[in-house]
Amino acid sequence: MTTETPNTTTEEQLKVLLEQVSAYIEQFHGGSVEFVSYKDGILKVRLGGACLGCPLSPATLHGWVEGTVRQFFPDIKGVEAV
Repeated sequence: MTTETPNTTTEEQLKVLLEQVSAYIEQFHGGSVEFVSYKDGILKVRLGGACLGCPLSPATLHGWVEGTVRQFFPDIKGVEAV
């Protein structure tokens, strides 16, 4: 009996990872991050909740979100908030 791993796209994997990052941000800081799109190596996300208007949202975007994404997807060119 062989076990096959379902093929998932990079986009699907990014969505799952962002759901986990968002759960952490929501639990500890009241904010959220949502997948918007992924094209040509650029991941676009939407920050929400307490992150809206927060002066530390660039640190959240580049430190937590982009830092975490790059650990699992080192070929990502960048993460942008829309």
